[in-house]
Amino acid sequence: MKLLKSYKTEINPTVEQKQIIHKTIGVCRYVYNFYLAYNKETYEKEKRFVTTNEFSKWLNNTFVPNNQEYHWIKEVSSKSVKQSIINGEKSFKRFFKGQSRFPKFKKKNKSDVKMYFVKTDAKVIIPCERHRIKIPTLGWMRIKEKGYIPTNCNTHIIKSGAVSYKAGKYYVSVLVEEQEQNQPQLNDFGLGIDLGLKDFAICSNGDIYKNINKTKQVKKLEKKLKREQRSLSRKYEDYKKLNKNEREVATRQNIQKQKLKVQKLHHKLDNMRTDYINKVISELVKTKPMWITIEDLNIKGMMKNRHLSKAVAQQKFFEFRTKLTAKCNELGIELRVVNRFYPSSKTCHNCGCVKSDLKLSDRIYNCECGYIEDRDYNASLNLRDCQIYKIA
Repeated sequence: MKLLKSYKTEINPTVEQKQIIHKTIGVCRYVYNFYLAYNKETYEKEKRFVTTNEFSKWLNNTFVPNNQEYHWIKEVSSKSVKQSIINGEKSFKRFFKGQSRFPKFKKKNKSDVKMYFVKTDAKVIIPCERHRIKIPTLGWMRIKEKGYIPTNCNTHIIKSGAVSYKAGKYYVSVLVEEQEQNQPQLNDFGLGIDLGLKDFAICSNGDIYKNINKTKQVKKLEKKLKREQRSLSRKYEDYKKLNKNEREVATRQNIQKQKLKVQKLHHKLDNMRTDYINKVISELVKTKPMWITIEDLNIKGMMKNRHLSKAVAQQKFFEFRTKLTAKCNELGIELRVVNRFYPSSKTCHNCGCVKSDLKLSDRIYNCECGYIEDRDYNASLNLRDCQIYKIA
């Protein structure tokens, strides 16, 4: 059975390749915004929706030939441009289904737009070596992390990919088709995981994964980030005070340099948290349980609490659940999701009595039957043994 797996790594493009990447990303952003505006205008006039193929034909056959000042749209990869229109259509369809809000325009330097590429023909392959990869329209490009992307073209076929730019660095992510590996022999026990803010995860087997945001390394970086953000804010305020004649190129360049510093710190903190999540998931599945049970947390509701919203966002619960689901599917582990209204913390694991008056400040669960246990560990035990659940 074939399996699709994604790999993302940093690349080191040449000056010419950087120019092509930025030009393609800029055109894709413009075409995406153009599609949103055109669809909105058409709906207001004709009360109909414009599909990807319809807009693509109009853009290439009517709009660009009749408006030569927009000839630069055809100077970049047509596959990337078409993908940006497809992304626009997807965002509209998600809005129609009630899964997301109305699509927004992508701002320059403030949106995650990628340069898309794809394997065009069954006979054509996208070659990849230990230290470099050949990307259509860009050519050979050096990879910083050598040997990460599979290089055997017979067993691992690169189907598609995207080149992205973030915080001064360039990345390539590829979708590789490979043979599904044999699933391991699982043990005959389950694992309950209680996610929290004090500790990231408390497991029913006694393992506790600390909150990475309380470590010295993260706190030191956040302190540095605050300092750099204050510096950037002062630069903006000083720039506003200057007259139009006094505003020099050097001043704007200094702002851009400071902006890049802030972006790099944000990116570093984000990478540290993601790396920690990956390591936690790796350790959890190494125990090879028959099933893993987690709680369906109301993250949207938790984010409304202005005192806890930052701490909740930093924990990345949604990313943890998404990656854990993918890993469990790969290894054949059953991932159980318990209803968010299940009182896992308030239920005694020994006698099943529900203590409805339990406060958030009560960290030790003390039951009338004589059962005394840590609140979060008690919750993880209840999640492990819960019989009412849905499979993710």
